[in-house]
Amino acid sequence: MPIAIAPQGRELEIRKVGADEKVKKHLRELGITEGGTITLISSAGGNVIVVVKEGRLCLDRTLAGKILVA
Repeated sequence: MPIAIAPQGRELEIRKVGADEKVKKHLRELGITEGGTITLISSAGGNVIVVVKEGRLCLDRTLAGKILVA
């Protein structure tokens, strides 16, 4: 499921990042990697705030829709 519709407050495993290589590289640098974990803090209108490792990130709806979690 896309991260935008995932349950809030639970640690989730990142299953797939469906983006082009430039975007994937940028997300890897931020700590968003397949097999890693991510926690959804809030979701509003498709935009999300997530916790990755020790930091919080805000992702727009386009980018959030490309991150699939389980």
